[in-house]
Amino acid sequence: MILLDYFSESDMFFQSLTTSTIIIYLLIALFYIIAEWKIYTKAGKPGWATLIPIYNYIVLLQIIGKPWWWVLIILFIPIVNIIFIIWSINLLSKSFGYGVGFTLGLIFLSFIFIPILAFGNAKYVGPAGDAK
Repeated sequence: MILLDYFSESDMFFQSLTTSTIIIYLLIALFYIIAEWKIYTKAGKPGWATLIPIYNYIVLLQIIGKPWWWVLIILFIPIVNIIFIIWSINLLSKSFGYGVGFTLGLIFLSFIFIPILAFGNAKYVGPAGDAK
């Protein structure tokens, strides 16, 4: 009987742990959606595009000045897509006037550098840093 009580209490613990984990995950996801929305609007693109899968990649490619067919490489070609994603992050950094250091920050510490890009004083200077 005591063993059964132990399992029911532990099940409740894991259920509450799972619920709180889901809530935390949803809050983090919402924060990243808001940050990406802000990045898109800074670049003169519609913020709602961040909510539509695949289309958000196409809009991001427009922001960094690359053709739409890059999305096919990013989504469907293994190994090569990693190179294109890193290159795209570098071009995004340049599009907002930052250099290689900020690119490394976006790659390795994205939870810090994406909000800096979104909510900081970064200005969109054009695709891959080219002035409009």
